[in-house]
Amino acid sequence: MSGLAEAVAGLSPAQRAALERRLGERRAGAGAGGARVPRRAAGRDSFPLSFGQQRLWFLHQMEPGGAAYNIPNAVRLRGPFNAAALEQSLGEVRRRHEALRTTFAVEAGEPVQVVAPPALAGLPVVDLGGLPVAEREALARRLADAEAARPFDLEREPPLRATLLRLGPEEHVVLLTMHHIASDDWSVGLLSREVTTLYEAFSQGRPSPLAELPIQYADFALWQRGWLDGGVLEGQLAFWRRHLSGAPPLLDLAGDRQRPARLSPRGALAPVRLPKELSDQLRALSRAEGVTLFMTLLAAFQVMLHYATGQTDLVVGTDVANRRRSETERLIGFFVNQLVLRTDLSGDPTFRELLGRVREVTLGAYAHQDLPFERLVEELNPERSLAHAPLFQVKLILNNAHAGAHALPQLEAGSMTAERTTAQLDMTVPLWDTPEGIGGWINYSTDIFDASGAARIAALFEEAVRAAAESPGSRLSELRALLAGADRRRREEKGAEFAQASRQALKQARRRTIGTPPVR
Repeated sequence: MSGLAEAVAGLSPAQRAALERRLGERRAGAGAGGARVPRRAAGRDSFPLSFGQQRLWFLHQMEPGGAAYNIPNAVRLRGPFNAAALEQSLGEVRRRHEALRTTFAVEAGEPVQVVAPPALAGLPVVDLGGLPVAEREALARRLADAEAARPFDLEREPPLRATLLRLGPEEHVVLLTMHHIASDDWSVGLLSREVTTLYEAFSQGRPSPLAELPIQYADFALWQRGWLDGGVLEGQLAFWRRHLSGAPPLLDLAGDRQRPARLSPRGALAPVRLPKELSDQLRALSRAEGVTLFMTLLAAFQVMLHYATGQTDLVVGTDVANRRRSETERLIGFFVNQLVLRTDLSGDPTFRELLGRVREVTLGAYAHQDLPFERLVEELNPERSLAHAPLFQVKLILNNAHAGAHALPQLEAGSMTAERTTAQLDMTVPLWDTPEGIGGWINYSTDIFDASGAARIAALFEEAVRAAAESPGSRLSELRALLAGADRRRREEKGAEFAQASRQALKQARRRTIGTPPVR
């Protein structure tokens, strides 16, 4: 979600109006302008990178064979399928969005984005229809996993790849992989909607119904640099300097193994699921306290982090869509910005008091969200380390559940996306708010955590949410004691399960030994 959209979601009309007014006052003080992004003059095909692109480009130079910033999607389609219409749809999306036909070069020692003219890219087809069912399913999965893990050559290869796997006459899998340098979650939703709309039109022989775009991503990159150099930078920086002055450089979240000198991009996922009843309690608490669901989740997340680390000065990151200008709303590209949320948990506050602190921190960050995270790091210049990310190492995100895939006409669609095996931070926790409950996962670094350690963090987070929802008047020390008790019980249960499994394995081993009586 964008900052304002998330900030008002789920509130009453009066609460929404009050929050929007406060955000407006803060933004006015931050100097956030509403100037439109102009279209560039014709006759130029190379442009500077946006600040976000520049960070990803440098990270790509450090790990040229990595896939940490791949955004893979594998969609299984069942039913009468028109491959030519899909190929035409993807070609039209590439024509509309220059970001999807951009490569990256170096000119005069600086990276630039080079926009290629529209051209037919084709849709490679891999026919697995002649294989036995089990074999083709296994091979389709391996191909999807391999495609998700295949690195991009950003100097020569546009940041969108597409492949069609044909499993049968009416069963196909579409593999779409984007690089983060040209995409974000909002862009993935846009791509899905545009492909759906175009496929429906082209499969019926109709022209594209989509309106032309007012600007392109390169226009935004040019505007962003000029806008920040126009006096906005210092006003934004003044806030962030105050907010982050003296902040701890590292969240000491003890993992299952010692932090390496250089953190690799290897990662895995652990599920997070808050049951519907608990999610409803959390929404009701948010409304009662005049805060958003994200703020309440963040406060509970910080209670868990406080228990796990003992720290009261906590720094957590989050994402905002960063599309506050209408001309960027329909544009595929890398717009998302990272915000740094620093909260003071000292003084043993009640959870309600902590919610008030989180609300002020979050509103202040939303009001100063225009400063690119990359420029903030550059200006603050924290001590750099290959062992951890700068400013924050843990991120919490609440996504809009309604921004997902759109069904193609006459086709049943299902996901076959490979499990993520990379991680950009120590821990990233993306959540989705759905009618069935709040859910998501912990994307964790396997250099620091193993599966059991990540599952423990997920369980502690759920326990923190439950304790806060049921007893928001409890003090931090009381919540910490509740988490300690739940953590101890979980370890005891795991220990008992391990002991039982060990005894069972020993019994089976002895039964297989001739002449050895079974263990009683």
